[in-house]
Amino acid sequence: MSPKTSRPAAARGPLILLTNDDGFIAEGLQSLRRALAGLGEVWIVAPDREKSACSLSLTLHRPLRVQASGTRGFAVDGTPADCVYLAVRKILPRPPDLLVSGINRGPNLGQQDIAYSGTVAAAVQGTFLGIPSVAVSLSSGPRDGYRFGHAARLVRPLAAHLLTHRLPPGTTLNVNVPPPPCKGVRVTELGQKRYTPEIVEKKDPRENSYFWIGTGRPEPSGGAASDIRAVATGYMSLTPLHKDMTDHPAVRGIFLRRLASGLSADAGRPRRRSGPPKRG
Repeated sequence: MSPKTSRPAAARGPLILLTNDDGFIAEGLQSLRRALAGLGEVWIVAPDREKSACSLSLTLHRPLRVQASGTRGFAVDGTPADCVYLAVRKILPRPPDLLVSGINRGPNLGQQDIAYSGTVAAAVQGTFLGIPSVAVSLSSGPRDGYRFGHAARLVRPLAAHLLTHRLPPGTTLNVNVPPPPCKGVRVTELGQKRYTPEIVEKKDPRENSYFWIGTGRPEPSGGAASDIRAVATGYMSLTPLHKDMTDHPAVRGIFLRRLASGLSADAGRPRRRSGPPKRG
């Protein structure tokens, strides 16, 4: 399975790893492969089926199977994060110069989307491994659906730039593309997309209940600097995400310091012996 081979350094061009959460044969992934083909060696290591909303989950309790498909293509019966691990540790001949995850069918906008998204998680996994990584998602138009070719053409110059100008360490770039026409590009912060909980209950032929978690009807919101607003007004959004999820103001704040002080005092007190009193 693994084509781990070496070539003289002078003969090496950039190596670009593509993955996604929509599956190996997804139109967005194949559009991206065609658009980036001239920038270097393009490899695909992607799930063999849709793995949406699996975030950073890894498959730990069963073996993973990998099927080669075409030139530099591998389908994995695992999650997007599995695919990145396998690609870097086992499949690719050398570390990637760039990882692009997508193009996702549907946007990944706001704090909630990026927490659940397998597309974003694959890029974050790449960042964890020291690879410059980008997640790309596409919104549909009201009449012509998803224009993956349009999105891929916008991603190509972005990828070319990142091959020569690396992202800051620890940063993952989350990109959301509006339907055409695209008015331009904005650097944004995460907005909000609140989902109304929806649980659909059905009965199987034996009258046992089963449940589907539905998507609900998300209510997007965000200020002028948000990814939500940028895409809604026709701009491509570039949102930097950082692997350090520490709330640094909270670390420096008084609330947690008081909490830690109280817990430390409580932990230092002698404990009463449990159980019945000792006789004699």
